[in-house]
Amino acid sequence: MNPTQTIWFDQPAAKWEEALPVGNGRLGGMVYGTPYTELIQMNEDSVWYGGPMDRNNPSALENLPEIRRLILEGRIEEAQNLCTFALSGTPEEMRHYEPLANLYLLFDGGRDEITDYRRSLDLENAIVQVAFCRGGVRYTRQVIASYPDGIMAVRLTANQPGSIHFHTQLGRNHPSWNLNPWETEIWRHSDFNKYVDRSQAVSQDTTLITAQCGGKGAVELCCAVRVVAQGGTVKTIGNSVMVSGADSATVLVAADTTYREENPEITVLARLEKAAQYSWQELLNRHRADYQELYSRVQLALPQDDSPSASLPTPARLDAFREKQQDNGLVTLLYHFGRYLLIASSRPGALPANLQGLWNVDMNPCWGSKYTININAEMNYWHAETCNLSQCHLPLMDHIERLRENGRKTARVMYGCGGFMAHHNTDLWGDTAPQDACMSSTVWVMGAAWLCLHIWEHYQFTGDEAFLREKLPNMLEAAQFLLDFLMEDGEYLVTCPTSSPENAYRLPNGQEGVICKGASMDNQIIRELFTACIKAAEVLGVQDSFTDRLARTLQRIAPICIGKHGQIMEWNEDYDEIDPGHRHISQLFALHPGTQITPGGTPELAQAARKTLERRLSHGGGHTGWSRAWIINMWARLHDGDAALDNVHALLSKSTLPNLFDNHPPFQIDGNFGVTAGITEMLLQSHDGCIHLLPALPSQWNRGSVQGLRARGGITVEMQWQHGQLTNACLTADRDCTVSVRYRNQTVRMELKAGVQTLINERLA
Repeated sequence: MNPTQTIWFDQPAAKWEEALPVGNGRLGGMVYGTPYTELIQMNEDSVWYGGPMDRNNPSALENLPEIRRLILEGRIEEAQNLCTFALSGTPEEMRHYEPLANLYLLFDGGRDEITDYRRSLDLENAIVQVAFCRGGVRYTRQVIASYPDGIMAVRLTANQPGSIHFHTQLGRNHPSWNLNPWETEIWRHSDFNKYVDRSQAVSQDTTLITAQCGGKGAVELCCAVRVVAQGGTVKTIGNSVMVSGADSATVLVAADTTYREENPEITVLARLEKAAQYSWQELLNRHRADYQELYSRVQLALPQDDSPSASLPTPARLDAFREKQQDNGLVTLLYHFGRYLLIASSRPGALPANLQGLWNVDMNPCWGSKYTININAEMNYWHAETCNLSQCHLPLMDHIERLRENGRKTARVMYGCGGFMAHHNTDLWGDTAPQDACMSSTVWVMGAAWLCLHIWEHYQFTGDEAFLREKLPNMLEAAQFLLDFLMEDGEYLVTCPTSSPENAYRLPNGQEGVICKGASMDNQIIRELFTACIKAAEVLGVQDSFTDRLARTLQRIAPICIGKHGQIMEWNEDYDEIDPGHRHISQLFALHPGTQITPGGTPELAQAARKTLERRLSHGGGHTGWSRAWIINMWARLHDGDAALDNVHALLSKSTLPNLFDNHPPFQIDGNFGVTAGITEMLLQSHDGCIHLLPALPSQWNRGSVQGLRARGGITVEMQWQHGQLTNACLTADRDCTVSVRYRNQTVRMELKAGVQTLINERLA
């Protein structure tokens, strides 16, 4: 077992947060590993409640001038009250994500004692394995979610022939409370199949369920299970597949919905039929080859501690870490887990990773498990390019395209603007209307603008001009909305109304407010987007009067300002914060993920950013997992490796669940993705036009190596270091180029040839 590549338990999962995740982008499962009744809770990425809606508030446009007048006059409470009615969605809530189904494998022999139990997730091979002894027989289960075959597969083996006896059951409700041995119970199920319209056998080895997800226009789903056994007998009784006396068996699962397929039952059964033609070893080989092509691109080695905690089960290892704050192997494991989760939840053809990636157990999850686009959905993809997973970024690009039609209507109907926009949430259907009636988040119009920066990011790493040409209209339309939405405010143009997600301020008269004009984050996003649009147009040779207008408008966007505490101001006035330890640190967008604050280019602003972070943390900031992950990235951008690592440790200590899922609380996947991005930023940065090697190396990582990371410009980087000093660095470019490379205080300019490894350590001695 590799302790930096394996999450493991010495007991079954007692709750969902102890189960182990598998996924192929569209189909995911959480494996409990209960010996007598295996439970795999499953999700399919298009299983959402309800169909598309038009929630644009018809009263918005007529009330917008009055809202703006009240804000300009400082009558914030009145403005917020009017916003509650005029700028909320109708209805206020968009659609939410739902579970697909639960697969139960119920085994005979439940009165036998279980010994030598182990359940593990092997990140290098994307396999969950459960193994134990029962009644003198060694049983092993392996679970994979195969992208090439579009299925989940469970392999059941035993070290004695004829020992496999079980039956299957598909259910759709919250997972059953009763996972006790089947033959010891009289009350064997309770409401386990509540949300199903049909449950039946379709052949002697296959059963399926179908269901409508609820709400007008909702998708319909089909999930089917097929058993291929070696030896013994296979038959169906009722809605179960019964297996008796088998030497081994493979349980195949497939699912689809009407979101993608007119008749998902046909496609599901065809997928199972095709997969059943392969042996288990062939399925496994196809899965491994596909997965490892992505996962093996990046390798990281950090100093390994001599602590015996590395050999402990993961929950015990976490407990030991909380006491000692020391286990670089656990940090490495968390890093790789973030890469694994992105591969498992965001593959070409899939929907983008949502608030929980792919994995959700609740019929009505917290925050709808939607796409929250005032940071969380964007954070999911911060490591996609730097960790050499550009393909996994594409589902987000597809979703931006889905937003455009709805976003154009929202821009026009609610604000009288051209272009397209989105508020702080979206869903399966690309809803762009306001979500909730929470004025600190609902009244925010920058969602599309922020998302479109990912288009430019993808181009910067890949150099794919065909992609940029196809997607540039998205960026330009997001910019068009902002050009139309901006209003005069003295010498500047400002967004109004808006907010600084999701914080509140206190006026000099003691009133509290959230609605404002010209929030710092808005200005910073506008500057990033307009600049990216101008650069993209230059690349493609399509500069025109529109990009000239963007350049002129940039001159009238307020600069980043420093406030009375030496901090970056969050609002256009230096208000006092209601919660100085707030989880959002929106005023530092320009530091990360933006590019406007850098230690070398803007030292005064960088110092103010440092002060902002110190102030947030001194008041209890970073108390949610994703917020702590953002802070890691910010410290890395400030080239403070020790502070960044302290916050990695804090995330592990305070915001990590037993299976290493990030804890908001409850579980949100953005913290997992954000910490992987942050560790990468500690080792490599390229956002300011220069490739920085080991820019935020912490003193605790005095030696190590990394390979496969990506820098902007299509550069793959490999590095080794000893005693805190870079000893070897190698760059490989996708195409001929000239780059600037910086290590500590030395910068060199060099020519790179496409596909040729270039050693540069001697030039940076």
